[in-house]
Amino acid sequence: MRRNFVALAGALAALATFAGSALAETAPAAPAAPCFFCQPLVTYGASTLPQSTAIPRETISYSSNYAPGTVVISTSERRMYYIISNNEAVRYGVGVGRPGFEWSGQKIISAKKEWPEWTPPSQMLKRRPDLPRHMAGGIDNPLGARAMYLGSSLYRIHGSNEPDTIGQAVSSGCIRMTNEDVSDLYERVKVGTKVVVKQ
Repeated sequence: MRRNFVALAGALAALATFAGSALAETAPAAPAAPCFFCQPLVTYGASTLPQSTAIPRETISYSSNYAPGTVVISTSERRMYYIISNNEAVRYGVGVGRPGFEWSGQKIISAKKEWPEWTPPSQMLKRRPDLPRHMAGGIDNPLGARAMYLGSSLYRIHGSNEPDTIGQAVSSGCIRMTNEDVSDLYERVKVGTKVVVKQ
């Protein structure tokens, strides 16, 4: 009797082991916890890369004879310098006039506007009849967040809704800046500030 009991217990134990193994092989694996930091990195093709690397705004050593507060623009460098002292300036990256629209000389800031409206001049409409006749100020406006008007000319220092054009020669003569940089300059200058544009 005892021998039969032991044999039966052994058989039951073997059966339990077999069943456990079978269940382990056929049971679906538990789903892995989501990993929100394991998404694949996005890579950009050559056609979608920005046209230029962002140009940082920085305070630099800059020797000049310009009075503090003067704005100096070097179109060949595609840089702007706000003069702090005889040997220091804030340097900005800018976009400048494309070939055929370069200019140089001295102007003064005659007006300042935040989120300016834009009315393309007649000369521009002749070249680009597809342009709107008027645009309200805002993030889609090509003049960007701020504009500083240069004398009685058609030129302005202004922001841009195309930051990838900063550092390039693409405008119709206006000086483009990022919205962040033009807002910084806007707080530094006043109406009457001298602006020197040189090649």
